[in-house]
Amino acid sequence: MSASFKAHHLLGIKDLHLDDIQLIFQTADNFKEVINRPIKKVPSLRDVTIVNLFFENSTRTRISFELAEKRLSADVLNFSASASSVSKGETLVDTVKNILAMKVDMVVMRHPMAGASMFLSRHIHAQIINAGDGTHEHPTQALLDAYSIREKTGSLKNVKVVIVGDILHSRVALSNILLLQRLGAKVMVCGPLTLIPKYIEELGVKVETDIRKALQWCDVANMLRIQMERQDIRYFPTLREYILQYGVSKQLLETVNKKIIIMHPGPINRGVEITSDVADSNQSIILDQVENGVAIRMAVLYLLAGKKATA
Repeated sequence: MSASFKAHHLLGIKDLHLDDIQLIFQTADNFKEVINRPIKKVPSLRDVTIVNLFFENSTRTRISFELAEKRLSADVLNFSASASSVSKGETLVDTVKNILAMKVDMVVMRHPMAGASMFLSRHIHAQIINAGDGTHEHPTQALLDAYSIREKTGSLKNVKVVIVGDILHSRVALSNILLLQRLGAKVMVCGPLTLIPKYIEELGVKVETDIRKALQWCDVANMLRIQMERQDIRYFPTLREYILQYGVSKQLLETVNKKIIIMHPGPINRGVEITSDVADSNQSIILDQVENGVAIRMAVLYLLAGKKATA
């Protein structure tokens, strides 16, 4: 395996070589040791300036990236579109060019439009990390999800993963599907047919509408929230009906004759996609995902910066 990182940006999973993915995981292993020791900071990105450019609200992803950047000793600038000249009509390219004039090296961007990070990468010279673009991709979330599964199972080869919920509006789902399949996992999606894209089977993914059958099939269940903010029409009769058909409770899990791993990219709507007793159970690796998110993002930032490891 090559020891060098091939990608210049992280725009989506499909742009990553398998060697790049393995190198991210190996580097994250090292950084996970760093963030669990008394002194959690390394000078790997000293003198590197990174702007977190968020055109959509975010808590977990933005904080995770900011913490990863500060753990690596980078200089960090946080940008919120709602409090900027974007609200006055300034274009995306002009906004970023103005920021780059301040000698910024790397841009971490979340944007409501699919392809925004790709568009930006063609117009500026700084390195771009896609922190979520519309309903398209969220590559670092997929990387931390796959890393978290690998941590529990040892390998992703032939591991059965079901992604449950609002597949249609989820950038997490697409990135997870692409990455898990690349690493040898078998993937199923489960939810109301109205929330499953028509093209999904073309990706080699199984489709199931019965949550009990899906849980019986899988080794890992990744629960997605219903993204009401992206829905312009009603995709199911009522939220109560969705909970009854697709919500995962401890009682439901006890009907499955094996112990499965429960994941969630957050934010969790407790009592909707999963109950509190599931989210807080020993089957849940949700908090592991949060910790691994910092290590994975440290690895991505470090490898893109092209610095020699000092951790």
